[in-house]
Amino acid sequence: MAMARNVTAIFLIILIAGPTASDSSFPMQYRTLVSLGHSLMQRVAGLRDSRGDHAGADRAKAVAEMLDRGWFGLFKMMLSTGRDYLKNYAWREMNWGELHDAVSEMKDLLMRLTELNGMESEAMRSAWVGRNYQSVLKAADSMLGKLLQVFRQSGALREVVETVKKEVVEGGLLRDCLEVGSNDLNGLLQVLYHLLSGLPPPSASASASDHTSAEL
Repeated sequence: MAMARNVTAIFLIILIAGPTASDSSFPMQYRTLVSLGHSLMQRVAGLRDSRGDHAGADRAKAVAEMLDRGWFGLFKMMLSTGRDYLKNYAWREMNWGELHDAVSEMKDLLMRLTELNGMESEAMRSAWVGRNYQSVLKAADSMLGKLLQVFRQSGALREVVETVKKEVVEGGLLRDCLEVGSNDLNGLLQVLYHLLSGLPPPSASASASDHTSAEL
């Protein structure tokens, strides 16, 4: 269950995108993120069950159930993730270089997934995955590693990225997502990319911090 809470929280990292939360599109993006995550993990659970990986299926089912508990359950996760951000990152210097590189690598992953989605047959898709999986896995691992450098303080956000990284590298989550269909994964990355790339630049963050300090 702890794994479910941790992986669910990856969909709540959007809380760090303060300015975008006031965007009129934010509620729709949030709902889309949760809906895609629920759909994807349900299908991953089915795939794992079909090949006898019941422990892996249970992990995926637990995440899907967590995402399907409504706003109250997600609100509790928001509080934990939000507290971590306010304590460790809101008024401290973030590693903007690593964040920029992580967002750039996320964009590259989206381009690869778009190429995969353009395959006209299941045979072509399988051949693409066979040729490209290791490089896609390496890129995903690199991106998550950079996010660990961004969320370097012990807390909910770092735990989220560590958990997802382990599941991707050791649990085969990325391969399973590609096997059940990459549309949901593509959609998840698109929303997360939009929100992370909408973070304020270092100058804006510094100005906000200076303004708060002056008021105090």
